[in-house]
Amino acid sequence: MSDLPFGFSMPNDPDDESGRRSGDSGSGAGSGRPGGGDSGTPSDFPFGDPQQMANMLRQFADMMSAQPSPGASGETTSASASGINWDMAKNIARHTVSQHGDPSIPPHDYAKVEEALRLADLWLDQATDLPSGLHTAQAWSRSEWIEKTMAAWAQLCDPLTSKTVRAMSQNLPEEMRSVAGPLLGMVQQMGGMMVGQQAGQAIGELAREVIGTTDIGVPLAGEGNAALLPPGVAAFGEGLEIPEDEVRLYLAAREAAVHRLYSHVPWLRSHVSNLVEEYAAGMSFDVSGLEDKLGEIDLTNPEALQEALSGGVGGESLFQPEDTPQQKAALARLETTLALIEGWVATVVSDAVSDRLPQSGALAEATRRRRATGGPAEHTFAALVGLELRPRRLREASALWTALERARGVEGRDAVWQHPDLMPTGADLDDPDAFVSGGGEFGDADFDISKLTGDADGTKDDRDDRGEDA
Repeated sequence: MSDLPFGFSMPNDPDDESGRRSGDSGSGAGSGRPGGGDSGTPSDFPFGDPQQMANMLRQFADMMSAQPSPGASGETTSASASGINWDMAKNIARHTVSQHGDPSIPPHDYAKVEEALRLADLWLDQATDLPSGLHTAQAWSRSEWIEKTMAAWAQLCDPLTSKTVRAMSQNLPEEMRSVAGPLLGMVQQMGGMMVGQQAGQAIGELAREVIGTTDIGVPLAGEGNAALLPPGVAAFGEGLEIPEDEVRLYLAAREAAVHRLYSHVPWLRSHVSNLVEEYAAGMSFDVSGLEDKLGEIDLTNPEALQEALSGGVGGESLFQPEDTPQQKAALARLETTLALIEGWVATVVSDAVSDRLPQSGALAEATRRRRATGGPAEHTFAALVGLELRPRRLREASALWTALERARGVEGRDAVWQHPDLMPTGADLDDPDAFVSGGGEFGDADFDISKLTGDADGTKDDRDDRGEDA
């Protein structure tokens, strides 16, 4: 496997005859044009000898047939409708974390996490009208996190990654499509393999940064299955000079709060999934420079084309999604939903722990900054799927939920989650006064919501590192 972060090259087995065939394609091998440049090639064909493309695609077939099957060891192979093999991605992810060491969780650490989750969940009873959503409370290693969350990653990412895979064959220039003919399906199969490989390594790297099952605002192991990763908890607390037990309890409260929300708001998960699918449906790819880029690639070298398609070595992929009005609208709705989830969690957790954890304000600020900026693996994963599952308006959302609580009480605040039509919109985050006062009997709130934007989560009102607009 390549040492380059999140980039993959096809295995090149020295005993594989297909590898040798790619280098001895006749007298034209040295020039990159089989049979030379004067073998009757149409002068207006921009990719060299048409036979060259067919040979290249056959080489891909040989290479893919030489790939070890993820199910060879007795596992069930699982490929999505787009051709992405998520079992293979899981195996690659586990290999990625094992390279850095991934010991099992010692019993005493497991007990500390389990106790923290149960205790924090009890604290939340006084901060929200929603009942407990925990069914299990566990401590996981990074490999366990991969094993138990991969199905959710596949469901969440497949609409996005499949769009990229289809673009690899559907957006090829007409000349190439006519030459490739029935072999075009091979290009899509190759694309599915590449995306699966990249997704596996990206998720493996992400496993080294996560804290629990709800880091992105969605319970990745299903509702009620709460877990924290002790190495992630320790990494979060580094440099904060806050006792480890306090850090663990605060993060446990956040984990438990997200599970309460999803367990008792049955429409929420499908709503988030539908927004991701809407975003994917609006994706379009700029192929205006595709022919020029392909003209610079040695088409007799399958690894060179693979690298170009994936943007492997710090370069730009041949298939870059471009913004469309539909995509932007779906993204705005998704970001608003994620901000409302995050804002509710921040408000409820603050209510639950502020009198119990002396450093809760500092922990809230550290959490907000972590959610606002993300880590290296999160950025790379976002580049892979073309989407950052991260809220951008945390303070406004937290302020709105705090205002609703003051105007309507805890029960009235949480009742907003009863139906998606009751939820605040992006415009409501711009003008939360109107949303709060628009609640009929709750319209006589005697406070100024604008004063809340600075301290809704217990922190000062400074904009995050993402350049959030006022």
